[in-house]
Amino acid sequence: MKEFATTLAGHPLRLRCVRMGEDCCLTLCGGEREHIGAVAVAQPRPSLADPARTSATASVIALPGHQEDQLARELALKVAASLKVVACVACGIHLQDPTPAMLDEALAASRGLVDAFLAEMRSAHPKGQP
Repeated sequence: MKEFATTLAGHPLRLRCVRMGEDCCLTLCGGEREHIGAVAVAQPRPSLADPARTSATASVIALPGHQEDQLARELALKVAASLKVVACVACGIHLQDPTPAMLDEALAASRGLVDAFLAEMRSAHPKGQP
């Protein structure tokens, strides 16, 4: 299992990845309370605009009252297209009464963790194979 971490509003934010064969199952959780708020599963496919490029298609389940669905979808699509694997992202970040600046920080921190994960994956497999 790989883990990447940072802080968000004074609380931990963690991205963990478990490989399932070539595929990736990621959890992104933190803030004041770890939980599952939304899950997205993405599958790579040829881009509709340019079949020479890889894109992805995703399905999302969001639990009532949670707002992580768009983030889980974005990250699952990015991982699936970048690594050409099926990617599942379970996301749960709890911030009590977040300001717009805190939400922006959460998005930036989450994207940064995924970028760090992808960079490590690419350096470990420079020919593009997961």
